[in-house]
Amino acid sequence: MKISMFTNTYLPHIGGVARSVSTFAEALRKRGHAVQIIAPTFHDMDREVGQNIVRVPALQNFNGSDFSVRIPLPGIIGEAINDFAPDIIHSHHPFLLGDAALRMARAFNLPLIFTHHTLYERYTHYVPLDSAALKRFVIELATGYANLCNQVIAPSTSVKNLLLHRGVKTAIRVLPTGVDVDFFAGGDGRRFRVRNQIAPETGVIGHIGRLAREKNLPYLAKAVAEAVLQKPESCFLVAGKGDAEREIREIFASRNLSDRLILMGNLRGDDLADCYAAMDIFAFASQSETQGLVLVEAMAASTPVIALSASGVDDVLENGRNGAMLATNTSTDDFAAALLAALNNPEQLALWRSRSMETARQFSTEACTDKLVELYQQTLEQEEPPHSSEMEILDMAIMAIKAEWELLQEKTVAALHSLFEDEEKK
Repeated sequence: MKISMFTNTYLPHIGGVARSVSTFAEALRKRGHAVQIIAPTFHDMDREVGQNIVRVPALQNFNGSDFSVRIPLPGIIGEAINDFAPDIIHSHHPFLLGDAALRMARAFNLPLIFTHHTLYERYTHYVPLDSAALKRFVIELATGYANLCNQVIAPSTSVKNLLLHRGVKTAIRVLPTGVDVDFFAGGDGRRFRVRNQIAPETGVIGHIGRLAREKNLPYLAKAVAEAVLQKPESCFLVAGKGDAEREIREIFASRNLSDRLILMGNLRGDDLADCYAAMDIFAFASQSETQGLVLVEAMAASTPVIALSASGVDDVLENGRNGAMLATNTSTDDFAAALLAALNNPEQLALWRSRSMETARQFSTEACTDKLVELYQQTLEQEEPPHSSEMEILDMAIMAIKAEWELLQEKTVAALHSLFEDEEKK
């Protein structure tokens, strides 16, 4: 099978979507499938040889974020698709390169699968004139896009239920990304602690991920700082980069705890696995996730999790079994109290550790890739599309015009819905 994946973010960018695309692409290739990645350019990219990655010119660090926004130059993507001749197109975003994915699917008469990775309305602060109307527009846009696809993938049950509530009519399959459980299980926490001068008796509260505004990190930093303040032999270990890093530093500095904040920057490979394993607790407070990918990685390293209840988190974390799940409206003081209670109860932590690996196995890359391949095959069997080289030029032009019309309709309807709703509230 030949799969062309369209994504607005990819390696070396660090984030859940980039890891999801990379993880599935590698797993599919190991099974003998051909995978083409169409993604924007990023700074500091290593030379990519033999990986069938098509890089599209893009604006870097859009509006202060760490995302790239592609420049719509004609021809590059169409030529790549024509040369690769995929059986199926898999879009990982509804905008930007997601538009391109729909155009190519229509032009070459290919089935289109869309993974709804993100609660996009939580990211409108990166766009000028952020407003409630803009958030509604983004929701309508993503919903309309989903309804133009052959199949929608939701990374968690909670996201599936949300999409159904928002009006997605296309069939939805729950399929998380999957984690290389054995890799993270092989992390050496002792090695990490020695390398970074963290004493064996130090209680380590950790967090890994993009340090972005939408991740609720000021809240988390305040809660962890309070816990660290009350427990002398403890620290906060953070891996990742982003615009919230400065505020995390300021929160710890304001409490004279700068020496107990360890910021590692972005980690990859064995360093990442070792970092997870060095933690006693993985702390998480984001409300914008669609799947608990980093939670599964932590559990694969036998590190229990304490987190706020949220979309994605609820599918992974079982309160009292592999960690503690706190109510969404939990105060920072109560979050700190939960962290302290866990650090002061080694027996409880040991029990949570033993059960964390059991959870992680349910989200292994192998199990999730099996489900993805099955979904691809079922989609192809529903209606066998003609090979692009067999299509008449006129037919391809008609399909391209149809795609543009569908995109225009989708965006017009989304705009009208958001504006009318705004007017009704006045």
